[in-house]
Amino acid sequence: MAQPVPAAPSVSAPEAPAAEVTLWRRIVRHRMLYLMFLPVAVYYIVFRYWPIGLAWIVAFKDLKLGMGVFDSAWVGLDNFRVMFEDPEIVNVLRNTVEISLLRIVVGFFPPIILAIMFHDLSSGKLKKWLQSAVYIPHFFSWVIIFGIVFAFFSTGTGFVNNVLEAMGLPRVEFFLSEGWFRPILIGSALWKEIGWSTIIYLAALSTIDAQLYEAARIDGAGPIRRIFAVTLPGILPVVTFVLCLSLGNILFAGGEQILLFYNKAVLDTADVIETWVYREGLSRLQFSVGTAVGLFQSLIGMVVILAGNTLAKRYTGRGIW
Repeated sequence: MAQPVPAAPSVSAPEAPAAEVTLWRRIVRHRMLYLMFLPVAVYYIVFRYWPIGLAWIVAFKDLKLGMGVFDSAWVGLDNFRVMFEDPEIVNVLRNTVEISLLRIVVGFFPPIILAIMFHDLSSGKLKKWLQSAVYIPHFFSWVIIFGIVFAFFSTGTGFVNNVLEAMGLPRVEFFLSEGWFRPILIGSALWKEIGWSTIIYLAALSTIDAQLYEAARIDGAGPIRRIFAVTLPGILPVVTFVLCLSLGNILFAGGEQILLFYNKAVLDTADVIETWVYREGLSRLQFSVGTAVGLFQSLIGMVVILAGNTLAKRYTGRGIW
């Protein structure tokens, strides 16, 4: 009886790597989602990343409005030299760093404390009412905020000066005093943003397991002890994230607010990079100089964020990434 001849093994084309097949299959399978995402990607490329690229080019050119970005002359580092050779720049940088640090130090802890207070409120209606009350100032423009502050601290008709006069004390020229300028500036900024800044902490507090609080109560921990044993460790990653991002604004002192609040009497204390750019860059149509200064601020901010993230991961084990 003849033995069956085994069939020759079939030779097939080499298969594509599994990762490539999986990626392509996912793209095909979810093609409608990718098509829906396409306008978003185009928006960010055209209105976000492309302007950043142009800013890098403008910073090294002498931009002329009639010539455009690419036809303007290349000047290298001359725009940066204009900034660092200005005799006022040392005072401007010092004021910028000091005001920025004041904003970070004064404005960092109050939102955390306020968020913890909101979180511990037992009355839901009171909690919603208070949250709405402290959120409202965030939606006011700085022009409105300045009007409110002026109504309180102006020399002639200000509420505070009227109270001082009624108490037999002399009126104070708050807006013309270098000693009062920064407290008014930082205080009004804190009042405007403290409520809005609590949102991210309230979101973090909502993720803490309620059983941890119950366990702490059983162990005899009081309200303050529970804050340090449960609440703060629970929101530590968010606190670290916000702090690292805040450090990136070390050279951004709030130019829009300062332009409204400052005057010549307090210029030595109030002049910061943003106001300097407004005078030297926009008022004198030196757009390349203003762009170069903005690039300098962004680079320093990026370095500070990277350094802060490294230190945070080393000492707390938490970071942005």
